[in-house]
Amino acid sequence: MLIFISELIGTMLLILLGDGVVANVTLNKSGMKGAGSVQITFAWGLAVLLPAFIFGSSSGAHFNPALTLALAAEGSIGWNVVPTYITGQLIGAFLGAVLVYVLFKGQFDLTEDAGTKLGVFSTGPSVPNTGLNLLSEAVGTFVLVFAIKGIGNVKDIAPGVDKLLVFGIIVSVGMSLGGLTGYAINPARDLGPRIAHALLPIKGKGDSNWKYSWIPVAGPVIGALVAVLLYNAIPW
Repeated sequence: MLIFISELIGTMLLILLGDGVVANVTLNKSGMKGAGSVQITFAWGLAVLLPAFIFGSSSGAHFNPALTLALAAEGSIGWNVVPTYITGQLIGAFLGAVLVYVLFKGQFDLTEDAGTKLGVFSTGPSVPNTGLNLLSEAVGTFVLVFAIKGIGNVKDIAPGVDKLLVFGIIVSVGMSLGGLTGYAINPARDLGPRIAHALLPIKGKGDSNWKYSWIPVAGPVIGALVAVLLYNAIPW
């Protein structure tokens, strides 16, 4: 139960702050409209950092089904707790997205472009190309998980520094690769809010682009699994 609650609340906070910054800089009549990609990438890093500090000791602060599956595949956690992790993550992501909509409802109502509204909730490619889009998500997640594993290999690291380094990883991936697909690098981050977009009564929202939705799910899982397999194959 502690794992479930930790992953649910942690992922909810991640999406509240992450999707929140996208709403903040893209929706009409937001006080920070136009702030741009630098604010978005830094805020997404902080969106991961804050709940990681809160729940790192209670659940490991996964907040990401791809990371959970990769850690189970290498034996760091048992497969029996994987459904608990992923259920909490998906519900938390959905609730975080709903809260973003409630807070920014006025701005959503005043924004005409359906693509901008969907972009608050979920990712999409700047240039649609199934193979390259899948590869982008896989590579971005590979960097994330491989670096997280590497942090764990650092001896005598000061308490809390690992969380700060994860912030740096998220920002680095976003600033370097984010323009390709929006760097979901996390199935829950994309799928939970996309479901919320489909269900919420958002004015003029358009469709939820379900034909693309499998890529930010499959790509991160592939990248995370390759990352742990390669990391564990290296004779450190």
